[in-house]
Amino acid sequence: MSAIALSDVHIRNILLPGDLGYIAYIHGDLYAKECNYSLRFESYVLDGLKDFAKDYDVEKDKVWICLHNDRIIGSLIAQHRKDQLQLRYFIFLPAYRGIGLGKLLMAEFIAFMQERQIKQAYLWTTEEQQAAIVLYERAGFRLTAESMSDTFGKPIRERRYDLTLT
Repeated sequence: MSAIALSDVHIRNILLPGDLGYIAYIHGDLYAKECNYSLRFESYVLDGLKDFAKDYDVEKDKVWICLHNDRIIGSLIAQHRKDQLQLRYFIFLPAYRGIGLGKLLMAEFIAFMQERQIKQAYLWTTEEQQAAIVLYERAGFRLTAESMSDTFGKPIRERRYDLTLT
């Protein structure tokens, strides 16, 4: 595969049938390979995506479905939670990391918060996601909670990061 540029990626903000299933697939497959997460993790992702699909509100939520050659290669979802947004399902296939896509989507997420006048956002991740954590912290997210979890099929520390816009 030749070098991929950010300009090769198309971002769609409309949620279509099949998108959420594919996002679950990417999470289950990629994190099993990279982090040794089990089927329990994929079940956890599927539960969250099911809840998102049931509550999806195009006026309050936003999706960024990342495509290359009409194939989903990543995503980011901003899910409304009362007066906050939860940053969820932020993932890219390995070939699309390091091209600026994460930085672009993080900027778009914050712009969406500003547009909607939402001051608070949060996300959950694990201690293993160091590259993502660097991106979150550069965007202004701060670690606010940690707890041990076995949701991933192995003991791991989950971390909550919060962002407050002024």
